Amino acid sequence: MILGLVEHDRGKLNPLSLEMLTFARRLAEQVGLPLEAVLIEPGGGALAAGLAAYGVSTVHLASHPQLTDYAPEAWAQSVSQLMTTFRPAAVLAGGSERGNEIMAHVAARADLPLAANVLEAAPGEPFLVTRMRWGGSLLEEARLNGAVKLLTIAPHALVAETVSGTAGLSIQPFTPALSARDLRVQVSSRIEATPGKVSLAEAPVVVGGGRGVGSSEGFKVLEELAGLLGGTVGCSRAVTSLGWRPHLDQVGQTGTRIAPEIYIACGISGAIQHMVGCKAAKHILAINIDPDAPIVQHADYAIIGDLKEVVPAISACLREARARP
Repeated sequence: MILGLVEHDRGKLNPLSLEMLTFARRLAEQVGLPLEAVLIEPGGGALAAGLAAYGVSTVHLASHPQLTDYAPEAWAQSVSQLMTTFRPAAVLAGGSERGNEIMAHVAARADLPLAANVLEAAPGEPFLVTRMRWGGSLLEEARLNGAVKLLTIAPHALVAETVSGTAGLSIQPFTPALSARDLRVQVSSRIEATPGKVSLAEAPVVVGGGRGVGSSEGFKVLEELAGLLGGTVGCSRAVTSLGWRPHLDQVGQTGTRIAPEIYIACGISGAIQHMVGCKAAKHILAINIDPDAPIVQHADYAIIGDLKEVVPAISACLREARARP
């Protein structure tokens, strides 16, 4: 079988897992093996039925009385025990922070290599994989060996696709054997984000600001535009370093990788680390006073001008259009 680790947070599915299942299903079809998935309780059981639409034939549902929230080593131990029992040809996870963390633990426990941020994989002995390296600035072709091939799939490398005519889904509960060591790191409490705020990872529109915004107060015009478009505000690393916005708002290699319908980049130069975070946007609109800024070269559309004048003008046009009968 091909086994996919489906990631969730208290029952909220990570969309990257659906992309991973699409990748895993295509791989399973190539090698003629069934696609199966593992979900971790609590919260995972509610997602099991929906996985049939992505080609999953069996869901292994792990639960343990001491596993009350995300615990990377315990999740890895659950996957490792399934590997020992069923000897899958490959185990995949989404290339999220958690997905990469868990699969790194799995690889260490099994003493197997892990290919992270994979874009393509050709099955065989060994697997031939193409993966992103150095923040997406280059692609590496590599050979992946090991009795079980371990991969994480690069975020937004493909679009999640459902399949028609799916067969019945089998749900197989199991209780992993967990030690105190497996549970030494576990989420114990949370500080919730601002209620009602659209997350960067899920926003259909992101309005990003860079050093050119000028100050933390300068982001007010970006917040207004994002609100009118039903989106949220992001920023560059320079902005978080200056203390104008929290790290939670950062778009980039060391921040959040986004895939909105449109990314409006205001006063952002477009360093490679930032472009890694926004390269999956369907469209990029750059607003910048510098026509030679790297982000202008990457953008689908560009407005060469002062964002302090351009952004309020766009917002005014949107308000005027909405006020019309």
